[in-house]
Amino acid sequence: MGYNFYGWETADVPPVNNIYKGIDSPLRLYDALSEIWCEYTAAPRLRSNWSRDNMTLGQCSITAFLAQDIFGGKVYGILRPGGNYHCYNVIGDVVFDLTSEQFGDEKLDYSDNPEQFREVHFAKTEKFERYEYLKEKLKEFTEQKYGEQKR
Repeated sequence: MGYNFYGWETADVPPVNNIYKGIDSPLRLYDALSEIWCEYTAAPRLRSNWSRDNMTLGQCSITAFLAQDIFGGKVYGILRPGGNYHCYNVIGDVVFDLTSEQFGDEKLDYSDNPEQFREVHFAKTEKFERYEYLKEKLKEFTEQKYGEQKR
């Protein structure tokens, strides 16, 4: 599979746990999420524009916090017009944004952005529910593809 998300070339950090068997790099996570992202996991305000051709639309915060669960590091946010933050991951000196493709050719600035916290993002019940749904779907996907999880 060809990758176009920001930082894919250096997104080779190992997981900090074995929560999801077979997800041994952000590239593998992207591969799995490419099968899972859907209109339901997209932010409600963006759902009407979501499509398989733009599968990362509205998926940023739940995806970045899920990647943090697996790979550690921190989540940062780029302030967007309208006051929302676009979330991405930083692990050591590795920066990657699994959902950057939603912006097409727009170049985002991944420097000097504020850290984002799940307590703030997940204060919105719908966002927390989408995150939980994405986690469950990833668990189901990896169990089907790689076998039963070991806890």
